[in-house]
Amino acid sequence: MIDNPRPASVPSESDARTVNNSEVRHAYRVLSDDEKAAMVAVKDVGQKFIDLAKGLGSSREVSIAVTKAEEAVMWAVKHITR
Repeated sequence: MIDNPRPASVPSESDARTVNNSEVRHAYRVLSDDEKAAMVAVKDVGQKFIDLAKGLGSSREVSIAVTKAEEAVMWAVKHITR
């Protein structure tokens, strides 16, 4: 088995994220200040929704809502960072 320790965390709006490459995307571009702000805003709104949904209780429906919110954030961020 290959020992692949998790890299140190890098804030998503930091230019340092360009050195934190994944297995699929081997290069990241530096984002503009507006793109960084948009990405942070999308993630903040997504987290606010997730927190609200989780506060409703525990059910399959809440789990699906959280998963879909995570997916929506992922696609919005992917759009911003493409």
